[in-house]
Amino acid sequence: MTLFSLFIYVGIAAMLLTFLIARAYKKSISIPDSFLQNFAGCLFIFSGFVKAVDPLGTAYKMEQYFTAFEDTCKGSFLKFLAPVFPWFSQHAISFSVFMIVLEIVLGIMLIIGYQKRLGSWLFFAIMVFFTVLTGFTYLTGYVPTDANFFEFSKWTEYNKNQMRVTDCGCFGDFIKLEPKISFFKDLILMIPALWFIFRWKHCHEIFSPVIRTGITFVSTLALCLFCFSNFVWNEPIIDFRPFKNGVNIKTTLAAEQKAMADVEILAYKIRNKIDKHELEVPAKDFLDSFKNNPNFKASWETLDQIKSEPKIPRTKISDFEILYLDGNPATESFLDETKYNLVIISPKVKYTSVSIKEERLDSIFRMDTILIKMKKKDSIRIERVFAGTEAKTIKRNKYEWNEDYLKILKTSILPLLDSVKDLAMSSAIFGALTEEGIADLKQAAGIDFPCYEADDLLLKTIMRSNPGLLLIQNGQIIQKWHYKQLPDPTELKNKYLNGHGTKIY
Repeated sequence: MTLFSLFIYVGIAAMLLTFLIARAYKKSISIPDSFLQNFAGCLFIFSGFVKAVDPLGTAYKMEQYFTAFEDTCKGSFLKFLAPVFPWFSQHAISFSVFMIVLEIVLGIMLIIGYQKRLGSWLFFAIMVFFTVLTGFTYLTGYVPTDANFFEFSKWTEYNKNQMRVTDCGCFGDFIKLEPKISFFKDLILMIPALWFIFRWKHCHEIFSPVIRTGITFVSTLALCLFCFSNFVWNEPIIDFRPFKNGVNIKTTLAAEQKAMADVEILAYKIRNKIDKHELEVPAKDFLDSFKNNPNFKASWETLDQIKSEPKIPRTKISDFEILYLDGNPATESFLDETKYNLVIISPKVKYTSVSIKEERLDSIFRMDTILIKMKKKDSIRIERVFAGTEAKTIKRNKYEWNEDYLKILKTSILPLLDSVKDLAMSSAIFGALTEEGIADLKQAAGIDFPCYEADDLLLKTIMRSNPGLLLIQNGQIIQKWHYKQLPDPTELKNKYLNGHGTKIY
């Protein structure tokens, strides 16, 4: 779905609501005001809902914004604000739920006409907030990575690779909008925001004041519970992410890689080294000039390549990469595994660590040459002989793992994996942990199967639960479980392992 088609559907819904309200209340409403109320309300309800099914996704997006704002403030006249953003990052999920519930409830308030003046100002405030976010996202495309946002003299031509946040997250993972489109979308929505400020008295009201209050109160409570259910107690009820159940990571990854390899260079953007004049030259002309004109290379520098769009859009699956603990690639062997594989996914493990020094005795050996007398010919043998011990001081990290996390592994996940070990193999993928840390965690939790490491952002995209359980076979995702919604062994065997998995001994 595109933004244009979404606006069409929202517009149709708004017209239908306006027609019904006009029929019910005869001539007591203003059609233009009522239509804008319903349009803005429906859009906010839909936009909030697709984020409410995955509040953690919005929280992760807000963390990216807070980090970008912190970096921007540190290098500018706003540096006194920089310490605020790490605190916001720590409470990103609370901020996410608050904004999602506010957005949907505000949409409901607009449609029913509850607290018209308050609703108008809230709509204006939230649109200013969204416009700042999307505007910052878009405008950082003009800011070189080594420059601060407020160093306007260093701004260059727009380059999407320079953006501090790649997309706004306005519609969660349902629709990924280009930052420019998202920014101008919010500028357009500022029109009804300003309209409501001056025309709030002309907005319609439906139902009685008591019913409007009840609808708003009940909606707020229900939406809070709905948001919590999609990350505290379960995985998102609707999965808009690329790693949804049924997706084959192996085939999708191969298709996306092929599509990227088939991308053609259409033109080159070049700049004259002397007068700084920039041109966009077709690829054929550029290559001909580069080959046949000796002065071309000396006079012009290449700024960018203009490429065709890949036939298959690139998703986060293209970033799928897991590593063995020694750093070697493990992606291919992991995806090629034909047995059922129950995988613990853990983007981030809570722990504390301190560096300690330990005294250890190190054995010392010397090499001795022994002459062996023989009747015909003497021979020489070199032997390794123990020569004593030497005290050595070594540094290592001492880890204290989160007790709740270990309890989840020891009492819920690992016993389940052990109960089906004859039907499915087990493994684990951890993010943001070193080889030393994973080895220590394996010992602390009693994990005796292969473990891998991966980027924590990738794992957050695959699984919202931390830890969570993934069932995969031959690269295809069969099912994902929140650690609070794990199946019992019988259900796992009969429903997901089909009762006849490849036996492993």
